[in-house]
Amino acid sequence: MPTAMPTAQATVMTPTELAPADLTPAPLDREAGYALLAELAGPVAAATLGGLDGLAPGFPDWIVTSLFGGTYQRPGLALRDRQIANLAALTALGGVEPQLADHVRNSLRIGMTREEITEVLVHLAPYVGVPKTLAGLRVATATLAAADTLADAPADAPAANAEGTEGTEGTDGSEGRR
Repeated sequence: MPTAMPTAQATVMTPTELAPADLTPAPLDREAGYALLAELAGPVAAATLGGLDGLAPGFPDWIVTSLFGGTYQRPGLALRDRQIANLAALTALGGVEPQLADHVRNSLRIGMTREEITEVLVHLAPYVGVPKTLAGLRVATATLAAADTLADAPADAPAANAEGTEGTEGTDGSEGRR
C-alpha cells in the first residue's frame, strides 16, 4: 500500500510580516503636505485647489494630506526621484496632460533641468511606446515654452494659474487633478 505523502502546510503571513523591517510607514501630516505643495507648485496650487474644493468639498485636503503629507514624506526617495517617477508614470498613463504639465513645472521648481525632464520622457519610448512618449514631449514642450514666457514677463504682471490663464477663477475641478 502506498504511503501518504506529507503535506506542507502553507504559512500565511500578515502584511506587517511581509514588509521589510526598515520600511517606514507614511505619516499623514497635513501641515507638511501643504508646505511641500507650496514648495512644488507655488501659489498656483492654492487657487487650483480652491476651485476644486468648490466642486468636491474636502477632496483637495484629502489629496494634499495623503499624498504630499503622506507618501511624499516617506524617507525612501529624494524629491527629485519622486518627480522623475511622476513624469514617467503620468506619461505612461496618458490622457492626463494637465497633471503632467504640473509635474513638468514642479520638476523645474525643484531644480531639474529641461534636458533632464526631456531625457526622462525620451527614455520611456521603448517601455511605453512612441505615441505616449510623443504626447508627453508635446506637453513638456508647451509647458517649458510657457515657463519661458513667464520668465520673460515683467515682475508686476499677473501670475498665470495651472491652466495658463490669469486669475484664480474656475471651479470645474479639472485644474487640481493629479
